[in-house]
Amino acid sequence: MILGIGTDLCNIERIEGTLQRFGDRFRDRVFTEVELRKARSRPHEAATLAKRWAAKEACSKALGTGLRMGIAWRDMGVSNLPSGQPVMRVTGWAADRLRQMTPPGHEAILHVTLTDDHPWAQAFVVIEARPIA
Repeated sequence: MILGIGTDLCNIERIEGTLQRFGDRFRDRVFTEVELRKARSRPHEAATLAKRWAAKEACSKALGTGLRMGIAWRDMGVSNLPSGQPVMRVTGWAADRLRQMTPPGHEAILHVTLTDDHPWAQAFVVIEARPIA
Protein backbone atom coordinates (compact mmCIF):
# COMPACT_ATOMS: atom_id res chain seq x y z
CA MET A 1 0.00 0.00 0.00
CA ILE A 2 1.21 3.51 -0.80
CA LEU A 3 1.48 5.76 2.26
CA GLY A 4 2.88 8.86 0.59
CA ILE A 5 4.24 10.32 -2.63
CA GLY A 6 6.39 13.40 -3.01
CA THR A 7 8.23 15.15 -5.82
CA ASP A 8 10.42 18.20 -6.16
CA LEU A 9 12.17 20.11 -8.91
CA CYS A 10 15.31 22.08 -8.03
CA ASN A 11 17.31 24.56 -10.07
CA ILE A 12 20.98 23.50 -10.09
CA GLU A 13 22.14 27.07 -10.71
CA ARG A 14 20.31 28.18 -7.56
CA ILE A 15 22.23 25.56 -5.56
CA GLU A 16 25.50 26.72 -7.21
CA GLY A 17 24.77 30.28 -6.12
CA THR A 18 23.93 29.20 -2.59
CA LEU A 19 27.19 27.20 -2.41
CA GLN A 20 29.15 30.24 -3.56
CA ARG A 21 27.40 32.52 -1.09
CA PHE A 22 27.27 30.30 2.02
CA GLY A 23 29.76 27.48 1.33
CA ASP A 24 30.26 25.00 4.16
CA ARG A 25 27.65 26.69 6.33
CA PHE A 26 25.00 25.63 3.78
CA ARG A 27 26.56 22.22 3.15
CA ASP A 28 26.75 21.34 6.85
CA ARG A 29 23.23 22.57 7.64
CA VAL A 30 21.49 20.64 4.87
CA PHE A 31 23.51 17.57 3.83
CA THR A 32 24.76 14.45 5.59
CA GLU A 33 28.41 13.41 5.51
CA VAL A 34 27.55 10.60 3.08
CA GLU A 35 25.88 13.08 0.72
CA LEU A 36 28.80 15.51 0.92
CA ARG A 37 31.36 12.77 0.20
CA LYS A 38 29.36 11.70 -2.86
CA ALA A 39 29.07 15.29 -4.13
CA ARG A 40 32.78 16.00 -3.63
CA SER A 41 33.67 12.90 -5.65
CA ARG A 42 31.63 14.13 -8.63
CA PRO A 43 32.73 16.62 -11.29
CA HIS A 44 29.56 18.71 -10.75
CA GLU A 45 29.07 19.03 -7.00
CA ALA A 46 26.11 21.39 -7.34
CA ALA A 47 24.14 18.99 -9.57
CA THR A 48 24.69 16.14 -7.11
CA LEU A 49 23.62 18.30 -4.16
CA ALA A 50 20.63 19.69 -6.09
CA LYS A 51 19.33 16.15 -6.64
CA ARG A 52 19.70 15.43 -2.93
CA TRP A 53 17.99 18.73 -2.03
CA ALA A 54 15.08 17.73 -4.28
CA ALA A 55 14.99 14.27 -2.66
CA LYS A 56 14.76 15.81 0.83
CA GLU A 57 11.92 18.08 -0.29
CA ALA A 58 10.15 15.15 -1.96
CA CYS A 59 10.61 12.96 1.13
CA SER A 60 9.17 15.62 3.43
CA LYS A 61 6.13 15.87 1.13
CA ALA A 62 5.72 12.08 1.06
CA LEU A 63 5.81 12.14 4.88
CA GLY A 64 2.89 14.56 4.70
CA THR A 65 4.60 17.37 6.56
CA GLY A 66 6.77 19.37 4.21
CA LEU A 67 9.76 20.90 5.95
CA ARG A 68 7.98 21.78 9.15
CA MET A 69 6.79 20.03 12.31
CA GLY A 70 10.35 19.36 13.48
CA ILE A 71 11.85 17.68 10.42
CA ALA A 72 15.44 18.78 9.86
CA TRP A 73 17.22 18.66 6.51
CA ARG A 74 19.77 16.19 7.87
CA ASP A 75 16.98 13.87 9.12
CA MET A 76 16.72 12.73 5.50
CA GLY A 77 19.70 11.49 3.55
CA VAL A 78 20.38 9.90 0.18
CA SER A 79 23.07 7.27 -0.27
CA ASN A 80 23.68 4.79 -3.08
CA LEU A 81 23.77 1.02 -3.20
CA PRO A 82 26.84 -0.54 -4.89
CA SER A 83 24.70 -0.77 -8.06
CA GLY A 84 24.30 3.03 -7.99
CA GLN A 85 20.62 2.91 -7.04
CA PRO A 86 19.78 5.77 -4.68
CA VAL A 87 18.22 4.98 -1.31
CA MET A 88 16.64 7.34 1.21
CA ARG A 89 17.34 6.95 4.92
CA VAL A 90 15.51 8.85 7.63
CA THR A 91 16.49 9.59 11.22
CA GLY A 92 15.24 11.83 14.00
CA TRP A 93 11.79 13.33 13.65
CA ALA A 94 11.44 12.08 10.06
CA ALA A 95 11.92 8.50 11.29
CA ASP A 96 9.39 9.13 14.07
CA ARG A 97 6.87 10.43 11.53
CA LEU A 98 7.47 7.42 9.28
CA ARG A 99 6.79 5.06 12.21
CA GLN A 100 3.58 6.95 13.06
CA MET A 101 2.20 6.65 9.54
CA THR A 102 3.11 2.96 9.10
CA PRO A 103 0.17 0.66 9.92
CA PRO A 104 0.68 -2.07 12.52
CA GLY A 105 2.00 -5.29 11.00
CA HIS A 106 3.74 -3.42 8.15
CA GLU A 107 7.20 -2.15 7.38
CA ALA A 108 7.83 1.10 5.54
CA ILE A 109 9.93 1.09 2.39
CA LEU A 110 11.15 4.38 0.90
CA HIS A 111 11.67 4.41 -2.86
CA VAL A 112 13.58 7.30 -4.40
CA THR A 113 14.58 8.21 -7.92
CA LEU A 114 16.76 11.14 -8.97
CA THR A 115 17.51 12.77 -12.29
CA ASP A 116 19.07 15.94 -13.63
CA ASP A 117 19.25 17.75 -16.93
CA HIS A 118 20.98 21.07 -16.45
CA PRO A 119 19.68 23.39 -15.09
CA TRP A 120 17.13 21.10 -13.40
CA ALA A 121 17.34 18.33 -10.81
CA GLN A 122 14.30 16.28 -9.90
CA ALA A 123 13.38 13.65 -7.33
CA PHE A 124 10.42 11.43 -6.58
CA VAL A 125 9.88 9.61 -3.28
CA VAL A 126 7.25 6.94 -2.70
CA ILE A 127 6.63 5.49 0.75
CA GLU A 128 5.26 1.96 0.62
CA ALA A 129 3.93 -0.13 3.49
CA ARG A 130 4.54 -3.86 3.09
CA PRO A 131 3.05 -6.51 5.37
CA ILE A 132 5.66 -8.09 7.62
CA ALA A 133 5.93 -11.73 6.66
